[in-house]
Amino acid sequence: MPSKPVANVVLMTPEIPQNTGNVIRLCANVGARLHLVEPLGFRLDNSHLRRAALDYRDIADIVCHSSIEALLELFPVDRVYGAIIDGPVHYDSPKYLPGDAILFGPESSGLPDTVVARLHCRNRVRIPMKPSNRSLNLSNAVAIIVYEMWRQMGFSGTFSGSLPDPEFD
Repeated sequence: MPSKPVANVVLMTPEIPQNTGNVIRLCANVGARLHLVEPLGFRLDNSHLRRAALDYRDIADIVCHSSIEALLELFPVDRVYGAIIDGPVHYDSPKYLPGDAILFGPESSGLPDTVVARLHCRNRVRIPMKPSNRSLNLSNAVAIIVYEMWRQMGFSGTFSGSLPDPEFD
């Protein structure tokens, strides 16, 4: 694998190609590695995935895994986070490090209890939302958490030159 990514985004058995396409674009833009855990609910050559990913698929760092067990062997357990609806920790509370992994379950069911049980309780994160609502769109949830991870790393790898001051333009 190439150099250490900002984050390792894991989509476990994603079901909707447009969500995965959006996550591909996000990962390419922030320097994250995308891990797709099979089975996928679509083919990687799906037209909806291609349309959502635009031309970022060619520059994104994408790795496919045959199982969640194969993927989890790659990371120290204390550096793996799981996004779950009822997580005890707000997503912005952990101190993320470059290369940490964040797991997201299938759109229809979220992370399975068997996977959640393998995570440290302090690594089970949630995005606050109104109590009467079920969930956020998967690609939106990924964006919220990945941008927080990247923010904590000082948005490493971004443009470092000076930008024009909009007040004087």
